[in-house]
Amino acid sequence: MLGIIGAMEEEVSRLTAAMEEVRIVKRASMEFYQGKLSRKEAVVVRSGIGKVNAGICAQILADLFSVDRIVNTGIAGSLDSAIDIGDIVLSTDALQHDVDAAAFGYAPGVIPRMETSVFEADSSMLQLAESACRKVNPDIQVFTGRVVSGDQFIADKAKKDYLVSQFHPMCTEMEGGAIAQAACLNHIPFLIIRAISDKADNSAQVDYPAFEAAAIEHSVRLVMELAACLPD
Repeated sequence: MLGIIGAMEEEVSRLTAAMEEVRIVKRASMEFYQGKLSRKEAVVVRSGIGKVNAGICAQILADLFSVDRIVNTGIAGSLDSAIDIGDIVLSTDALQHDVDAAAFGYAPGVIPRMETSVFEADSSMLQLAESACRKVNPDIQVFTGRVVSGDQFIADKAKKDYLVSQFHPMCTEMEGGAIAQAACLNHIPFLIIRAISDKADNSAQVDYPAFEAAAIEHSVRLVMELAACLPD
């Protein structure tokens, strides 16, 4: 079963409207829509903002629904000059940039007493998603690379430059790293999909309602095509 964690209510509602044989299960103030999407067994849920909400949501997908794959969609700030607003980034791996145990000798982003703090996305899902995106969203670019997450909205050039020099990521957001950690601890393959909303430095001017509508359209197309392509 495929677990899909969405960030935007409008995106989640588009996906749930496309589902068949739906039942709704409520846990931790979240609504989990279980049914079929693109003829595949799936659960779609909106987690809420931030790493705690995201981690709880992923754990419920593991415990209650026994999902065997997790896809997380949403928006992010670009950390690479080649990535424009509206483009899509697919994760090769993810980490949490706001973890700081430097007082104990750990490097930034390293979670103490864990075997790894960099969580690798599933390579087969990544390849399928990249092909699917190029097929259904030919009007935008698709990139693959590292996603970094933290309970911070990055809108400062100095902070952006720090993230780039320290972690070499493609984009930054607020949920993916926690979902990646929860997925890996439960041995569940995952993929993070992010539509780029800004340059993470307050420099970009964009019509957000127009961007949001386009981002939702691109994400929904991609997720539905990916679900159709995934093996049973």
